[in-house]
Amino acid sequence: MSAAVAIDLFAPSICRDGNLSPRGEQTVSAITTLYDVIASFENREQIEIINRLKIALHKRSPFAGEPVDCVIWVPSDGVGANDYNPNSVAPPEMKLLEHSITEDGYTQPIVAWQADGVQGYEVIDGFHRNRVGKECAKVRERVYGYLPITVVNADRHDKADRIAATIRHNRARGKHKVEAMSDIVIELKKRNWSDDKISQNLGMDKDEILRLCQITGLSEVFSDQEFSRAWSAEGEVTEADYVELSDNIAVYEDDVKSVRTVNTSDEGRIFHTYEKWECYAAGLYETTKPGMTKKACEEAYRSFLSDLPKFEAALAVVIGKWKHSCEHYLTNTSMNRIAWLGQASAAQAINMPATYRAGFYLLTDAEQTAANEMALKYLNKWLSAHSRPEITMEEAYSYERQSDIY
Repeated sequence: MSAAVAIDLFAPSICRDGNLSPRGEQTVSAITTLYDVIASFENREQIEIINRLKIALHKRSPFAGEPVDCVIWVPSDGVGANDYNPNSVAPPEMKLLEHSITEDGYTQPIVAWQADGVQGYEVIDGFHRNRVGKECAKVRERVYGYLPITVVNADRHDKADRIAATIRHNRARGKHKVEAMSDIVIELKKRNWSDDKISQNLGMDKDEILRLCQITGLSEVFSDQEFSRAWSAEGEVTEADYVELSDNIAVYEDDVKSVRTVNTSDEGRIFHTYEKWECYAAGLYETTKPGMTKKACEEAYRSFLSDLPKFEAALAVVIGKWKHSCEHYLTNTSMNRIAWLGQASAAQAINMPATYRAGFYLLTDAEQTAANEMALKYLNKWLSAHSRPEITMEEAYSYERQSDIY
């Protein structure tokens, strides 16, 4: 086919009632013939050629501003998870996702970001689709070790922008892991994001941002809040200005109802302020581990959870001696209590902050199951000892009321 014919084929064609004009049909036929030529190459080169054609067409597409207009396939070892995603999928849902991809194929691409001059991609949304493509042998073989991705934020390379994109994807589906959201807010505040900017980019109101900050107990996250440094009273203060307090708690019943802002529908909840939490004193909410890299911390976390006798010993200490933490967290049916017990045990035994909990995903599937079952065993020990009904693994994972932080 000559260059002149090719140019003519790609000239504007007229569509009437959804049908292509003769020139349009001729263009489609020519491209189909081109794909017959591509099929003569081996798989790796076929995929690369098709990716480049997709990208070239996307740049000229009427939908060039929409990332989903261009889905390409890249080697799975070139796609890495981010270290800030607060979304979580329970084992039953993870198995269902694997079954869905196995039976129906990939129906959604992985949303990723690529830095200038870097070959690899970092996941923004689709962490679990990424895992299935790498860990499920049947899927990996079927897709030749590749993963489907679409690239976003081509012109926004700051990590805070990528974090915001991940949170928007999670929250738009109504699913995110609240325990990790406070870490995200702190990260953005450290990057000088104001409450207004966080609210706009993450879809949060100011009260939610404040509550997420409060769980950390760190003064730095309140640095942009305005507080009065002193109280001043106008006029003379007399004895009549003071209200006598009562020892009868029933007098304040209405006040208690008005200030309990989370899990108010759960009469069984027990609340304690953070300074009483034994897990807080043990460093659960620290953001670094002095003298250790992130990779080393996650490996230490993995090693601890894989050592079941050591893990069990720590669990026994937590449920036996951490009265305030256990009451505060294990009576909260709206959170993942299995995960909290694992994180609390790591803080108790090896002084490892929860920020390195991604080490759990370094365990094999069998090790993850064993660790979860051990945590469930001790959760039920604590519940039984406090006259509360024992629960199943599925009941221990709760994602229904994601706004209930505590």
